[in-house]
Amino acid sequence: MYRQSMSSTNSVQSFIRGLAFTVAFLVLGLITLVLSGISTTLFGSATILVLPSLLFNVWLSSILSGMFYILPEYENMVLLRLGKFDSVKGAGFFIIPPFIYSIASIIDSRIETKEVQATATLTKDNVPTKVTAAIEFQVEDAKKAVLAVQNYRLSVEWLATEALKNTIGSLDLKDLLSEREQIAVSLKNQIDEEASKYGVDVRAVRITDIDTPQTLVEELAVIARARRASEAKQIQADAEINVAKKIAEASQILNSTPAGMKLRELQTLAELGKEESSMIIIYPYGDTTGKDIASATAGANK
Repeated sequence: MYRQSMSSTNSVQSFIRGLAFTVAFLVLGLITLVLSGISTTLFGSATILVLPSLLFNVWLSSILSGMFYILPEYENMVLLRLGKFDSVKGAGFFIIPPFIYSIASIIDSRIETKEVQATATLTKDNVPTKVTAAIEFQVEDAKKAVLAVQNYRLSVEWLATEALKNTIGSLDLKDLLSEREQIAVSLKNQIDEEASKYGVDVRAVRITDIDTPQTLVEELAVIARARRASEAKQIQADAEINVAKKIAEASQILNSTPAGMKLRELQTLAELGKEESSMIIIYPYGDTTGKDIASATAGANK
């Protein structure tokens, strides 16, 4: 799609320039015919003026046809007048007079994506790490992008690489692996602050890959598993402490109210009675008759 639109724009511009060259050459050709008549009258031959006139016609027609420009919507032209900044031309058709005006550069104002890498960079805890990030940027001030820096793309790439290395060096590997989004936002702000001096707006930074030694990754995995196991045991111990505290509180309440203890005993018996193949015999404490009946019943059920 991009190549097709560029080809379409260039073909229209080439057609207009070709038409302008033809018209200018024909007009100048008429002047040449008049000059040839004068040359024939004065010198008896038209060759003396015709050949230089033809060469001049071709040269002047080329310059006049080169004044016509057509820019697509996403391009801006920085124009100079006698070497000084004049204006920024946007999309559309316009004519730039020769000799006085010159084109400094034509800038593409669409969003661009560039991949930057920080290789063999040490983290704060001295771990060699390779980090790859993608940066999205766009020219918002064509004048600064052309006049303030020689190559704004190279400058933005250098800024991104430098900011990435500085960020890696200020973080531990654990933080680098776990806080990608926060690091990306910080990088975006750092790069955008400097790139704005070149008329470039950094729209987003994304960390796409963090390459660390495999042995270190395995060690971190072991540490993470041990930490999770320790946290699980801690949670279980806290739960047991809470249960013990509640049981102690309940026992104190039941001890303070004899009727409450009796109700608790009855509740326990009711819960035991719900189980299948169970028999509960209740007899007064110290009653030998009840005890004998219970023993006989238990022996019969064996």
